[in-house]
Amino acid sequence: MSDLVKVCSESELGENEALRVDVAGTAVAVVKDAAGAIFAIGDTCTHGDISLSEGFVEGDTLECWAHGSKFELKTGKPLNFPAYEPVPVFAVSVVDGDVFVDPTPRTPESL
Repeated sequence: MSDLVKVCSESELGENEALRVDVAGTAVAVVKDAAGAIFAIGDTCTHGDISLSEGFVEGDTLECWAHGSKFELKTGKPLNFPAYEPVPVFAVSVVDGDVFVDPTPRTPESL
């Protein structure tokens, strides 16, 4: 677990909310969905330089507040325009109530 970065405690994450964190110099949105699953996804929308953590969590997606592009939390794939490029996703582990993120970005092709 030495490569993992502790980003927050699980109690800091609200249901259907995103929290912006720094993972080895990369802005990442950590998201807890309604079922309690935790995801880490690149925080910058690929359509514009907009923080996704300021957007809306809806089911298994994170929606950019500026132009409405939705990104799948598991893969980072955009589900609608104007975004057409995926955002990276990161592996998440929860240990003793702390949330850890692997700093190695994954793309839909590498999943």
